[in-house]
Amino acid sequence: MKVLIMSDSHGLTTEIDEITNRHLDETKLMFHCGDSELSKEHSGLSLFKGVKGNCDLDSELPNELIEDLNGKTLYMTHGHLFNVKASLMNLKYRALEVNANIVCFGHSHIAGAEMIDGILFINPGSIRLPILRKQKTYAILDLKERIAKVTFFDVNGQIIEELSQQFILE
Repeated sequence: MKVLIMSDSHGLTTEIDEITNRHLDETKLMFHCGDSELSKEHSGLSLFKGVKGNCDLDSELPNELIEDLNGKTLYMTHGHLFNVKASLMNLKYRALEVNANIVCFGHSHIAGAEMIDGILFINPGSIRLPILRKQKTYAILDLKERIAKVTFFDVNGQIIEELSQQFILE
């Protein structure tokens, strides 16, 4: 199962449409980790499940989302309510509370994936204002049983090899 993950698009619409159309046929789900700054009803987000970021004024979006991915539990939040710019500790505790195997979040605009105490944390970065790198990024999670491959792309669809990794889930 392939899942597209993006975050922190901060008002962009053309780029969201291009990324959506680029991966529409290969992904089963699309997630936006907040700060789209678009309404929940915006056509660009119609295929996305999303959460509310600190810059989202649409109160219709939830602060968190829990999704079953073929027996693995994905937890998504923006990250600002868990102080992710300082540490992932609070977010890890929430992941443990909801028995998450995978956590998707944004807020810091820093792209990366890492395994912490058996939980896979994915931050797709930002397609508008990246931090610590020049590339504007998003990610695709390819989940096959216990194997989770996270591939990062720049906004133009080029794979960013140095960020992309494969993990084994418990």
